[in-house]
Amino acid sequence: MSGDDLHERLGAVAESLDLGDYEIAAYLAVLEHGSLTASEIAERTDVPQPRVYDTVRSLADRGLVELQESRPMRVVALDPEQAFSDIRGSIGELVSGLETRYTAPARDTEAAALVRSRATILRYVREVITGAEYELTLALMPGLLERFADDLADATDRGVTVELVVSPASEAPDPENFDYERVATAARGRRGITTPVLAVADGEYSVYTTQDAVEGSHDRYGVIFNRSDLGFLVSGFFGTVLWTTADRELLAGGEAPGFPRHYASIRRCVKDIRGVSDAVYVTVDGRDILTGEARTVRGRVVETEVSQDEEVATLVVGTDAGEVRVGGRVAAYEDVEAHEIRVGLGAPPN
Repeated sequence: MSGDDLHERLGAVAESLDLGDYEIAAYLAVLEHGSLTASEIAERTDVPQPRVYDTVRSLADRGLVELQESRPMRVVALDPEQAFSDIRGSIGELVSGLETRYTAPARDTEAAALVRSRATILRYVREVITGAEYELTLALMPGLLERFADDLADATDRGVTVELVVSPASEAPDPENFDYERVATAARGRRGITTPVLAVADGEYSVYTTQDAVEGSHDRYGVIFNRSDLGFLVSGFFGTVLWTTADRELLAGGEAPGFPRHYASIRRCVKDIRGVSDAVYVTVDGRDILTGEARTVRGRVVETEVSQDEEVATLVVGTDAGEVRVGGRVAAYEDVEAHEIRVGLGAPPN
């Protein structure tokens, strides 16, 4: 669609929907009763008697009602499917034309954003899922699991590790009737409706909202984080609070995935490599705990540590300069805070 055509189409749609308060009130009244006289419209609405005739003729000009020139004149409702058919087609063509002009805004313009539209919240959740390159952590309601099942399946097909919490656990699909292996690497159910809805891609791009917001509560909001130093708050909350208290196993983690592999979560990384008998090597990008300077650690994993509650996980890496202790986000007792971890066998990945 050319620029001139798009401009004309947009103008036509805007003009066709330009209904004033009187027109809207009269139209809804006629729809409800099927047909009304001018006097009856004035009685049932706030349209003043002197304005009724102009109002209904405006509706007739737009093809929303039919005027029967009897005495008294009757205003007859037309089937909305018929009345809005042209507008519906115009809107469809308009949206298609606008899509060709749409340029997605850069995600890195804001570190955090607050959104209140349910549709926008769900759009961001889908964007997080489809944009993940190597790691996804999610807490979803059963209805959202069904909604995003195909997107999650696409993610697992392209090698993304997916940790999934479904809440309320009592409403989660039964593993005998739902293929969790298609949509997740590991999945658990968590009791109650207090579990938030969240999604984190690669430890960075994340969405946090509530079940009430997704279900259409008036008090709805969603927070979007587009920085790793903020997104880790969501992923850390998932790992230490949600995952550890989700006690219904829907899909066990199973065997370690193939390597080389990429991680944002050191907890998931440690769990995956603990059972590997071959020599495991890592390349870690992060920062020095004391100086804050960027630091890359390359070497063989000589030891792994993880607390019983899974809150703390550590890699001990043997390098040419000696052993380096690597922790996750906001690490305090290790030498390096890991931001990205690449794992391979035989040699440190590039």
